[in-house]
Amino acid sequence: SILVLSAKSPDNFTSRLNQQASELKKFAKQHGYNDQLAFFVDMKEGSGLARFVVYNLTNNTIEKIGLVTHGRCNKLWLYGRSYSNKIGSGCTSLGIYKIGSSYQGKFGLAYKLHGLSTTNSNAYARYVVLHAMECVPEQPVHPDPICQSDGCPAVSPAFMKMLHATIQSEKKPPLLYIYQ
Repeated sequence: SILVLSAKSPDNFTSRLNQQASELKKFAKQHGYNDQLAFFVDMKEGSGLARFVVYNLTNNTIEKIGLVTHGRCNKLWLYGRSYSNKIGSGCTSLGIYKIGSSYQGKFGLAYKLHGLSTTNSNAYARYVVLHAMECVPEQPVHPDPICQSDGCPAVSPAFMKMLHATIQSEKKPPLLYIYQ
């Protein structure tokens, strides 16, 4: 499985994922969001590893997994990871996001993101969106990091195409949970 090939420590990755999935499912049910499918990004994993997960909350199974960028915090290159909810920070924000409407932007198809946590409440105002970037590879490149964004979770064009089909097939859009 790609998960075993891509995570540095698959057991820890899976344990963290299952814990976050359990929390997110409760949150989704309480607030009327999609409680059957969700997207997760584990920021403890390096960007060259597959750390974006499409997760079936009903069966507790991983449907798909791919690479995703993190924010460079307005630096030419950010070593490690930093997080901020501040407008203009260029950093990734941790927390739960509601996936909003799609549109065609600078990078093609994109989805607006609405921060539902105190740690990402400015996501919409910061123009943090889910989109594709050509520099994101299809396969893990660990230990090498991949390109960085200005705070957006950006995936490969092919992965974005699959995410779009997944989002469109759901009655309610999946939530996105970026955690560490």
